[in-house]
Amino acid sequence: ERAAEKPFAFVVTPNVDHLVRLESDTVLARLYAQAWLTVCDSRVLELLGKLSGERIEVSPGSDMTQALFEHHIDPEETVAVIGGDAAVIEKVRQRYGLKDVRWHKPPMGLRDKPAAIAECARFVSVNKARFTFVCVGSPQQELIAEACLDRGDCTGVGLCVGASLDFLGGKAERAPVWMRKSRLEWLHRLCQEPARMWRR
Repeated sequence: ERAAEKPFAFVVTPNVDHLVRLESDTVLARLYAQAWLTVCDSRVLELLGKLSGERIEVSPGSDMTQALFEHHIDPEETVAVIGGDAAVIEKVRQRYGLKDVRWHKPPMGLRDKPAAIAECARFVSVNKARFTFVCVGSPQQELIAEACLDRGDCTGVGLCVGASLDFLGGKAERAPVWMRKSRLEWLHRLCQEPARMWRR
């Protein structure tokens, strides 16, 4: 476990969509190469691994995020969040009795806004926290993590966990456990957000 004062490191949670994009997106490949920890987010990848003789441990980013809040984050400690919306942040704060949540909401289209990415990194530098949840989608969240590394004065662990806080805050509903275990969570999300998810 890394302490809040240790140099910044970040965690990525690739799914099938990310791995497909890695084939052609050199930016994403560069970002992933700098990650301190890579955690498989997809039970579909787990199945594909089995079919090819590879054993892949799965720890979905949403499960990891929930476990951190429920078992490791002290309500008194500082928690930093980049992304999400005010209602979600407030519900997460209330749900876990958090006393010190620092939140930054960057603009849309972050990938093409280097100044906004730099501002996110500055936020991490100023708001020292053991855990910073970066929830702006890939590769925007990894670009922020890279900017934090480049600054050299950021600390703690950045968790690139997409929509994980939306689930904890009730904005989005996770698939039932049976669907997750059956590797059908993707179908649940497709039904919830068809316009955004169908390309995946």
